[in-house]
Amino acid sequence: MNKKHKVVIVSTLFLLPFSILYLVFTIYPMLQGLYMSFYKWSIIRKIDFVGLQNYQKMLGDSDFWGALQNTTFFVVVSTPTMVIIALLLALISNRKSKFMKLFRVTFFIPSVLTVSVISYLAIFVLQPYTGLLNSFLHLCGIKGEPFWLANQHLAWVSIILTTIWWTVGFNMILYLSALQDVSEEIYEAASLDGATKSQIFFSITLPHLKPITKIIVMLQVLSSFKVFSQILLITNGGPGSSTRPIIQYIYETGFTKSSLGYASALSYGLFLILVVVTLIQFRVTREKEV
Repeated sequence: MNKKHKVVIVSTLFLLPFSILYLVFTIYPMLQGLYMSFYKWSIIRKIDFVGLQNYQKMLGDSDFWGALQNTTFFVVVSTPTMVIIALLLALISNRKSKFMKLFRVTFFIPSVLTVSVISYLAIFVLQPYTGLLNSFLHLCGIKGEPFWLANQHLAWVSIILTTIWWTVGFNMILYLSALQDVSEEIYEAASLDGATKSQIFFSITLPHLKPITKIIVMLQVLSSFKVFSQILLITNGGPGSSTRPIIQYIYETGFTKSSLGYASALSYGLFLILVVVTLIQFRVTREKEV
């Protein structure tokens, strides 16, 4: 047995445990879900083969399109906001100051907390009459009582701000690592040539951040399309169904209405949407590079 064969065997042995777990817990459930989508399937048993009826039902399901509209709204509003705030925080964190470590830790800590903790804190802050935010507004002389989680528009504001506070620290760290890869000599040379701070930012900093920005935007779009837990725990999709995302609708269809076959079809509908969105992002990115 030569050296090349030994490397292949050793590599295979190292990859085998992961490959088995990936097949069992990822590939098999995906194939099983596709299989279930062609059946009328309750939470207990398979009932009847229905072919493409579940997919046809999905296309005419107003609740599905409403949930998809809510999710798209969340993606469109939260993604650019998240990216801009993360960039601003990274620029501040990149300054040389003895307080910068504390600043970074302050904004990164929420990203390591669980969604249940974040949601409980959000409810505590946003509840009417006794909530921390409304109490602060009363101290400022504002007599009105905003119902942050009972009003459709305020509920969206609450969810988006909570999500940003929870997750912006991770994107900030990505930007910060990219900023620290930019050589100080480039900035010094630009300053010696008489470049202003705005010229340095737009001509040096932003171009260096372009690759990491593409990654952050792609990850953020996919993550926002899969939003579920914080909305379920904070508003439960309310008021009414005005903040219900597509993942929550799939969850309710499968486990509340006991219609796993239709829920599987909805899941694959979302999967197709994510594939299309990802391909569009790749296409747009490639065209800009050309």
